[in-house]
Amino acid sequence: MPPFLPPWYLNNGLLMTVFIARVADHLWQRYTPEPEPPYQSHIFQGAGGVPIHGIVAVPQNAKGTIVGTYGIVGDLDNQWFLRVLGRKAYAQGYAVVLFDWRAHGKTVELSPTLTSDGIYEGQDFVHIAAQSKALGCPAPFWFTGYSLGGQLALWGIHYGQRAETLDTSPAITSAEISGGAVICPSLDSEKSLRYLINHPLGRYLEQAIAAKLQDLAESIHQAHPQALDPAAIARAHSIWTFDEELVIGPLGFDSVPAYYAASSPLPLLPQLQKPTLMLYAQDDPLFAPELVTAVERACADNDAIDLHLTPRGGHVGYFSGRRGQAMAGDSDPWWAWNRVLDWVEAQPHPSQTQAEASLATP
Repeated sequence: MPPFLPPWYLNNGLLMTVFIARVADHLWQRYTPEPEPPYQSHIFQGAGGVPIHGIVAVPQNAKGTIVGTYGIVGDLDNQWFLRVLGRKAYAQGYAVVLFDWRAHGKTVELSPTLTSDGIYEGQDFVHIAAQSKALGCPAPFWFTGYSLGGQLALWGIHYGQRAETLDTSPAITSAEISGGAVICPSLDSEKSLRYLINHPLGRYLEQAIAAKLQDLAESIHQAHPQALDPAAIARAHSIWTFDEELVIGPLGFDSVPAYYAASSPLPLLPQLQKPTLMLYAQDDPLFAPELVTAVERACADNDAIDLHLTPRGGHVGYFSGRRGQAMAGDSDPWWAWNRVLDWVEAQPHPSQTQAEASLATP
């Protein structure tokens, strides 16, 4: 894998993160020549029958399907980083399915169901893949996401290993779900949140996210007035209190730490059996630094995980400089998505794997 080399002025995790969040959203189309795919809106049925809004585009003779979603806040209309993936993947011949996960975007209009940070969203990935297959999206299916969306995708890969037990309609097999790729995934919610709120700059990032979560809760209340207590929304002034006031009760948890322990995907990593690419920046300002060692340890004995720790990159940044683009042979600065698509392209197709297995059988 070619190294990530940022421009000199973004050679810092915080600067890269701020650039991606505040500047690149105005410039991304300039750097993304591929046209927008001809998406069609679709309402999927996730785990437990929860309706989930998504968009689907299927090119002729698609060679596989990429299913993806975004991070802790946002929607399909403003999550431009995910739309970059959609453009690039479709141009390379993949069907693309992007969705507003629970309590986000247009899914809010359909259901008041709140987030579970992967516990149910991982199952949603599998249900969405099954229903996408009925829409003409072919296997193999690859799950992807970034930040908290990366956490959800890791849960999706986990559940994809036993897809037959989820009673999807239509049915999908675990063999049709090939694996996934994640960028800067959230791996341990409690450690990273405590790191943020105790860091002089991190606390401002936490407050910005918390304000958006409170807006999210307000949008649910407006769409479904009886679903949430307005007083509880008013008390949800931080990420922790959002989960404490609104999330853990309906999920059956008696404390936020218990919820975070159950939903964090770090313990899942040694159990993943499907090919999984993980790009993780060591200078990510949103995650506790000790998680770098923890993720190395968790992946050390699992050949299914292709972990790439990069010294630079920030939080879901990976905006490559001209020298880095030249070294990687990239035509644009989207280093992470280019690596994801290169990696997916390099994976053996299931039919190829089955053929090799049959030749190896005496």
